Amino acid sequence: MNKDLIIRPAKDTDRQFIFGLSPRLAEVAALSWHSDKTLQKMHDDYFAEVFANSSPLQATFIAEQNEIALGFIHTRAHKDEISNEACGTVPLLGVSPKAQGLGVGKALITAAEQWAKQQGYRLLHLEVFANNNKALGFYQNLGFESETLHMIKKL
Repeated sequence: MNKDLIIRPAKDTDRQFIFGLSPRLAEVAALSWHSDKTLQKMHDDYFAEVFANSSPLQATFIAEQNEIALGFIHTRAHKDEISNEACGTVPLLGVSPKAQGLGVGKALITAAEQWAKQQGYRLLHLEVFANNNKALGFYQNLGFESETLHMIKKL
């Protein structure tokens, strides 16, 4: 990625960009038992709550180049389900299709890792839709490992 990539805290003016990626995030989830509309609503509802409730226990970062937003990441406090220790988690990461493969996602993960370290956390947790093989490979290449697998069956 170009040196001109900037990672900065999200502002209220970034709402349109973040919500604009919602249809793409729903599409790549590829969950046949949920409609894209349902997945998009989940994302939109989550970020509406994030913007409505600021907290020092969460942060959203924007990756931009030449003042054009290319991606975002949201990270927040989490409780590890095995050790019960406080850690960071990444509920959502989105990169615009035109910026994929350019290092934007990696730079955003680095920002989340730095934020988590600043909070004194030892672990960074994330969840990814099991059908999103591209994201699974991306996270594995960055050193993330599977810990548990949540499964579902359509009835």
